[in-house]
Amino acid sequence: MDDTQRRGNYDSGEDFVLEYGELRFTFNERDFSERCEQAALRLGFVGGRLGESELDDLVNLAVNGEIQDPASALGEHVNDCWPDLCGPSDRSLVHWLRRLVFRSAWLDQRVKEGELDIAFDAGSHTFAYVQPDRDGEAIELAPEPSWDRVAYVPR
Repeated sequence: MDDTQRRGNYDSGEDFVLEYGELRFTFNERDFSERCEQAALRLGFVGGRLGESELDDLVNLAVNGEIQDPASALGEHVNDCWPDLCGPSDRSLVHWLRRLVFRSAWLDQRVKEGELDIAFDAGSHTFAYVQPDRDGEAIELAPEPSWDRVAYVPR
């Protein structure tokens, strides 16, 4: 690794920035949007791929912490369900969207740096992050809450 590059910083562009402690992750628009969508899927807040305006509202929510001028039914749904989506930071949908976007980039950076590998489990048909220096032992990710009770369902 180049000595001028700080270990752990993920970079796919300069459109969006997430910082945590000494880590600074920068994203291009497509990368950040896809990670937001995947986070919302993982949290059970959306059930499938989003349209362009829905994805714009989701990104707006992750970046700004709210949607002032909804561009889609998803944005309107967020505003209608706001009391169920906000709360203490560890229970807020915005917190978890940001956390999962950050976590996915952190894991990808660990793979890029050779600290983790990705393995396919044929039994469960899933992928897992494994530690090559520990005989391929899978890492356990902290569980995330579910927002399926207030999930967005396209009309």
